[in-house]
Amino acid sequence: MADLKQFAEQLVNLTVKEVNELATILKDEYGIEPAAAAVVVAAGGGDAGAEAQTEFTVVLKEAGASKLAVVKAVKELTGLGLKEAKDIVDSAPTNVKEGVSKDEAEGLKKSLEEAGAVVELK
Repeated sequence: MADLKQFAEQLVNLTVKEVNELATILKDEYGIEPAAAAVVVAAGGGDAGAEAQTEFTVVLKEAGASKLAVVKAVKELTGLGLKEAKDIVDSAPTNVKEGVSKDEAEGLKKSLEEAGAVVELK
């Protein structure tokens, strides 16, 4: 079992170049198509061992032309009171929400942009 864990660790830590070389070997010598080797990249291999970001911060860069609509959107999306939402919009650039999932962050960004705001995800 330890040998399999070590092998799995080696696969996960392959660089993109090494994955491409592995795909070539699997295809030429064993008849396995490279698409099967691409699973290694999706499973975690890649350059510099970069990890996928799991938490995002929604940053309000500016309110845009429709400041009132953006204040209402911030109030609705965050559950804050009207004054607190206005303070966030007035102090742009500022964080609207921190430590949220990618899906939630993208949803917040879309809603705020529809209200006229300029938004960035970090």
